[in-house]
Amino acid sequence: MTGLVMVDGVEHGSMPATDSSVLRGDGCFEAIRSYGGRLFALDEHLTRLEKSASALGLPRPDIDRVSAWCVEMAARLGDGVVRVVMSRGDVALGGDGTPRYAVLGLPLPPRPVALALATVEAPWHPAGREWALAGAKTISYAPNLSAGRQATAAGYDDALLVSADGVVLEGPTFTVAWVVDGAIETPGLDLFILDSITRRRVLRLAHELGLEVREGRFPSQRIQQASEVLALSTVKEVTAVRRVDSFEFPEGPVRASLQAAFAATVRTECAPTA
Repeated sequence: MTGLVMVDGVEHGSMPATDSSVLRGDGCFEAIRSYGGRLFALDEHLTRLEKSASALGLPRPDIDRVSAWCVEMAARLGDGVVRVVMSRGDVALGGDGTPRYAVLGLPLPPRPVALALATVEAPWHPAGREWALAGAKTISYAPNLSAGRQATAAGYDDALLVSADGVVLEGPTFTVAWVVDGAIETPGLDLFILDSITRRRVLRLAHELGLEVREGRFPSQRIQQASEVLALSTVKEVTAVRRVDSFEFPEGPVRASLQAAFAATVRTECAPTA
């Protein structure tokens, strides 16, 4: 299965070349994991879509319709990722800018058991500076993906973005956390990293497991002191990071505990209803 596509609820639809997402990279999106045809944390993802649309000056999304399309797509997809793209609609040839929605059902990409990351400076990242789109999940991911390609060209699996002054931010498509003296540390949302749904859930689970959680502004050298490093995202879930630059990390007990707790949460929330 190569993928399923609906545009404004029409199967096999397509985004016109005049659409804002094509011409200008102007829009927002969400990626929602489907487990056996059931969506994990759908409401949280669509709430974030609303916030991103507001930051972009888009009309409030039609959440009921989008939710129904996502549920329908997941039921057909089974295991995979449902992606929702909201654009400004046609912005050329007299278009009136009415929002357009694309819902894609995609198979899971290959995922390494553990990742090797290269630090890459991200001058485009707000890194705590106020601006209109700080924290929004927009479709303008070209700088992030360029950083990932730079890392893979150097022999790594992906990038770890850092600010110009060396503060740890996030991955191109994931958030990061690490373990120091038994406590979970992760960049704070005040750096305007993405408010990742998986990050939220994992930090909540860490608290429930009795782990201390520290959110803040950490220099990249802090990771060198870690006993474990983790990558968190819808697709990666809780994935070990085995190396950052030249520093190696084991797959330790905190990762195993959080991985198991997250899997249990997914099983509970995505269990078939009676």
